[in-house]
Amino acid sequence: MNGPHDLGGQMGFGPVAPEKDEPCFHAEWEKRALGVTLSCGAFGAWTIDESRHVRENIPPADYLAASYYEIWIRGVEVLLERHGFATRAELQSGHAQQGGAAPKRVLKAEMVPAALAKGGPYDRPIGTTPLFAVGEVVKTKNFNPATHTRLPRYARAKMGVVEAVQGAFVFPDDSAHGRGENPQWLYTVVLDGGEIWGEGADPSLTVSIDAWESYLERL
Repeated sequence: MNGPHDLGGQMGFGPVAPEKDEPCFHAEWEKRALGVTLSCGAFGAWTIDESRHVRENIPPADYLAASYYEIWIRGVEVLLERHGFATRAELQSGHAQQGGAAPKRVLKAEMVPAALAKGGPYDRPIGTTPLFAVGEVVKTKNFNPATHTRLPRYARAKMGVVEAVQGAFVFPDDSAHGRGENPQWLYTVVLDGGEIWGEGADPSLTVSIDAWESYLERL
């Protein structure tokens, strides 16, 4: 969807200014926010793609005024309520008032190192061959769905060159909305600055995106 999370190419937000020697967390509550989000995700009730779409749906004024982990917490609150683990009243009070849904699994403290080391692989077997080849010129499709997509606004309806075929992976546009994994081939596509930003763009600039097969079309 087009939302406050998709800022690529937009003006007025200033330059990215990395913080020198930035700590992993700027406050103790951020550690807890990370732990709560990962623990709730381990319930097995939603996918990473659904959680991303929930954060994308935070009203723009609230999203842009919030810090990184504030956005995470607001998202997980929506997910807990949506999937029946807590009511709005319970989230606001911080206390359970009735029985909620039972998680499929619970991430206990002693399980955390192994779970983090394993990660969440999203590569999948697929019964088709890649439609596009390395070196081929392709064009990204032009669409603006209200649903989740991983194709950035600035990279739509643009020509680029396939740099790599990465394998087959869960299709996030379907996964975010409970329509199954439906894996597709994933490609790294290189776009040049002029193609993205037009006249006056730095001619030496290139941008690489990872694009699922259904985002691309042959010229």
